[in-house]
Amino acid sequence: MAWEFRKLAPGENVAVETQRDPFAAPKWAPPVWHMPEGLVLIVNALRFLVRVLVFLVRNIVPVSIAAALGWLGYACGWTVPVLVLALVAVGLGVWAGVDRPSFVRWIARPVQSWWRLTFVYRRHWQPVLVTAGLTKVHKGREYLPSVVRVRSGPTCDRVLVRMLKGQAPDAWERVTANLAHGFGASLVRVRDGDRPGRVWLEFVRRDALAEPIPALPVPDACEVDLSGLVVGRCEDGSPWRLRLLGTHVLIAGATGAGKGSVIWSTLRALLPLMLGGLVEVWAVDPKRMELSFGRVLFERYGRYSSDPKGGMVDLLEAAAQDMNARAERFAGVTRSFAPSREFPFRVIVVDELAFLTAYCPERDLRKRAESALAVLTSQGRSVGYCVIGAQQDARKEVNNLRNLFPDRIALRLDEDEQVDMVLGDGARDRGALADQISFVPQIGAGVGFVRLETSPDPVRVRAAYVSDADIRAMVALGLPDVEAA
Repeated sequence: MAWEFRKLAPGENVAVETQRDPFAAPKWAPPVWHMPEGLVLIVNALRFLVRVLVFLVRNIVPVSIAAALGWLGYACGWTVPVLVLALVAVGLGVWAGVDRPSFVRWIARPVQSWWRLTFVYRRHWQPVLVTAGLTKVHKGREYLPSVVRVRSGPTCDRVLVRMLKGQAPDAWERVTANLAHGFGASLVRVRDGDRPGRVWLEFVRRDALAEPIPALPVPDACEVDLSGLVVGRCEDGSPWRLRLLGTHVLIAGATGAGKGSVIWSTLRALLPLMLGGLVEVWAVDPKRMELSFGRVLFERYGRYSSDPKGGMVDLLEAAAQDMNARAERFAGVTRSFAPSREFPFRVIVVDELAFLTAYCPERDLRKRAESALAVLTSQGRSVGYCVIGAQQDARKEVNNLRNLFPDRIALRLDEDEQVDMVLGDGARDRGALADQISFVPQIGAGVGFVRLETSPDPVRVRAAYVSDADIRAMVALGLPDVEAA
């Protein structure tokens, strides 16, 4: 076979004669350069050494332990490393029995993280990302995002990923379902990384909030922190702390989603300060069902109204008037509020905002209620007022004051569009799947997503369930004379 060689310009090819027919059109192919066998062996040997070095660096701890045991076995016999392993196992068992939290933090979690990094994520990383379309091929070379580290928790893994140059987190958010199925997780969420070009992937292995949480114990007064009331549990196992001081809270959820669990868990955490006169709860109860169990408690340590003919609106207007008087008193004196018996922290609880802002049949009452709520939510934070509003309908025309609530909680919602209505644009893409929460009360009641004023990422939480018996116990604790009578 004849070959034709000529000087190449950039982008040109070499004509290669592949047929005997002289009249056949030539087929063009790039030139083939034959590398000497010795150079090929040297290059492959260098690649092998680099891979071995990378493996040793990535697994420095287990490799060092295995090397030390091997040296002991070679120098002293196989009985010595066996005894060392037995002593280490006994020591770890004693450590786990005496101080389990520190053992889990320093031993169990790092070992679990290394195991899942090696045998789950790195093992399946390339095929999953290729199938999901997160790799790029340029000039025959495949470019693959890399795993930086893995942090395993009791229910989820957090994987820090270095993205490709020019890649954005949106590309990962679009294929979260592919990643979940590829790595055997029930859910994947994308979070901002520690620096530009990196993202955290949260692989949820099992639902830590599937079981109902019983009512939390009533705390001591010295343990109550208005900037972080413990009302339930987060998905990572940490306490869910709800801030009331300096903010307002909007709770949105369909019927049976568990709005009462959030409200009563909050009131249960506030009870010691209510008894001490540092907190007052003014309850507005249009439905006359949820808050009526604690009516005597609110009337003793605050106010209560369920009157649809103006009583509830009068309560809101009285709160707004008192708030303005307090603002005039504090003007030029202090910029930060601290509750006292003279000026207690007031929590305005409205069980169904939509009735006051949209469904009330009297137009005048609707306007008055909306005006009072607007004053409270726009000016009340700095002078010790907090509005907790619950509603079923997330539409703007039902409650056009929702932007005045810095902290929002989305429980189970009927439609996926409502998630962004409650938590803000992009919340569902960031993992707030409130429309997929179970309808079964034992599984989904009280489960929701929280988006705080200081963070764009929603957090999955579950409020503790406060039963009727628990509410009666709270009333008995706050009003022993009434229960005795």
